[in-house]
Amino acid sequence: MTQTLDETALDLIFREARTHNGWQDKPISPELLRQVWELARMGPTSANCSPARIVFVVTAEGKERLKSCLAEGNVAKTMAAPATAVIGHDMTFYDRLPQLFPHADARAWFIGNQDLIEKTAFRNGTLQGAYLMLAARALGLDCGPMSGFDNAKVDATFFAGTTVKSNFLCNLGYGDPAKLYPRNIRLSFEEACQIV
Repeated sequence: MTQTLDETALDLIFREARTHNGWQDKPISPELLRQVWELARMGPTSANCSPARIVFVVTAEGKERLKSCLAEGNVAKTMAAPATAVIGHDMTFYDRLPQLFPHADARAWFIGNQDLIEKTAFRNGTLQGAYLMLAARALGLDCGPMSGFDNAKVDATFFAGTTVKSNFLCNLGYGDPAKLYPRNIRLSFEEACQIV
């Protein structure tokens, strides 16, 4: 790939994008949420393991269920967001590897190795959550990722009867710029990176 994104696209996805806490009263269509996933799923994961499982909470009933799982400081902004993505990872992701990575018996790498399962599911599910946010931004949505919730309650509420564990939440919608905090600094290349 020799093309690069133009400055406008880089601003949209990175430089001008912000973590939003306030939201406009503007819904997100199911079609747009589907488009977000169609882009996000293309991001790389190890052995194409793709452990992320997403619940998009958009209904009043779903929001009410989510509300009891949230830390107090996250309730108002989450209830106001048009959608909240509950980003989880499937702890039996390896059962899909014969389909997703047919080049080798990758499923055998994980059977009986709980430590590897947990690390792989969490790492790659987190990556997919980040891809989801970049895809949302690329399609014109704003994001408000957060911790500050009870994982066990979220799992019981949205992933009961499955092998999926929640990782983090991300509010999605059209942000209210009047409710943004000043942008915090980021570490410079010299502070965070080395070339060896």
